[in-house]
Amino acid sequence: MQSPSGLSILFADDEELLQDLMAMELPRMGHRVTVCPDGESAVRESQRENYDCLIVDLDMPGINGIEVIRRVKDRSPATESIVLTGKESLESAVAAMRFGACDYLTKPCRLADLQTLLGKILERRETVRKFHSLKRQLENQPGNARFIGDHASVQAVRRLVSKVAPTQSTVLIRGETGCGKELVARSVHDQSLRKDKPFVAINCGALPENLIESELFGHRKGAFTGADSQRHGLFEAADGGTIFLDEIGELPLGMQAKLLRVLECGEIRRVGDNEPFKVDVRVVCATHRDLEQMVENGEFREDLMFRINTFEIMVPSLRDRISDIPTLATHLFRRFRQDSVPDDQLFSADAMQELTSHVWPGNVRELANVIEHASILCEKPPIQNEHLPRQFTDRRLRKELRSFGPMSLREMELNAIHEAIERHEGNKQVAADELGISLKTLYNKLNQMAASSKAA
Repeated sequence: MQSPSGLSILFADDEELLQDLMAMELPRMGHRVTVCPDGESAVRESQRENYDCLIVDLDMPGINGIEVIRRVKDRSPATESIVLTGKESLESAVAAMRFGACDYLTKPCRLADLQTLLGKILERRETVRKFHSLKRQLENQPGNARFIGDHASVQAVRRLVSKVAPTQSTVLIRGETGCGKELVARSVHDQSLRKDKPFVAINCGALPENLIESELFGHRKGAFTGADSQRHGLFEAADGGTIFLDEIGELPLGMQAKLLRVLECGEIRRVGDNEPFKVDVRVVCATHRDLEQMVENGEFREDLMFRINTFEIMVPSLRDRISDIPTLATHLFRRFRQDSVPDDQLFSADAMQELTSHVWPGNVRELANVIEHASILCEKPPIQNEHLPRQFTDRRLRKELRSFGPMSLREMELNAIHEAIERHEGNKQVAADELGISLKTLYNKLNQMAASSKAA
């Protein structure tokens, strides 16, 4: 790990005088140094910690300098290397460069020359750090939406977005709550011809029913009690751009009919106005509900479903792409903290095992909350098990209970409920059916258990 103002340096040379000199002079230059008397000890030390810079003698008994460079580079590619050699031969320098050394010095070397080389390495690392910091800031801007992950299902989503984005088609994004549907909608907008125009997002389930029409289409002054001035609606605000209707399945039937007319005619009418007017808006919708079942139940208009479902994108749940969790966790940690620790040292192996074995009923949104919680508790990476929220501790305790003596009836009930929920990947309705209880009873028992935990 890098010291606050300098480099962390691993120095390896079999000359005792040079070892003593570097142990004294490198800290004076502002760097932190670990001195090793041979190649074997340098390789062992590099396995315990990643260093910014390796300074190594080419000619050492046992493991020579080039082999040390190769092994250190295999584990930590970002570590830069400087070679010391007593032979002023071009072959030695070329061989060292071929195996990853950034420069070399001949013995006896001047401290001023070494300080200059270390200064250049420090400048390069600071430039890279600033670049990655700026890159993360840009990626988090609204106009730079990215759906993180390399799983095949994520790549399929990206391909679909790239196909539909340049068109004017209405898009329906499906997926569980918290899986990233709005991020996909932003990606559609950002890759479209409307990318320089507004992107307006609205959660249809979060609006009071009596205000939905006014929010979407606006109202004129005096249209209803409290309408003291004319108000532009969200469709008007999105004119020329994209409007994202999240949780479209929560729209009341009356509003569904009015939305259908807007989609068919491209016209809106403010509440209280008689004359409609044109808007140029691309509509992207999202839902976690089964619209087909809602149509059968008379809860959603079939003609509206066909109208919004011109092009469908299914967003995978987090449990369907567990292999992306390390990448997502790292990305989320960097959003909350700007530590200079390398990515592969942000999480302990045990903590990452806990993250990848969790069911994630709340998907990426739940993961984001967990990482934010852990980043607050963790003063210095890596994140450990104890930094994770209580549900992870509770799960470990339930597993450990199996290896102890008899449990109380309440403990057995708690264990059965949580195991059923985990077994069915967070689907509480299926878990309740398996346990032979109603969904309401399941929720009551979970609430009782939560209350008991708080009291304890």
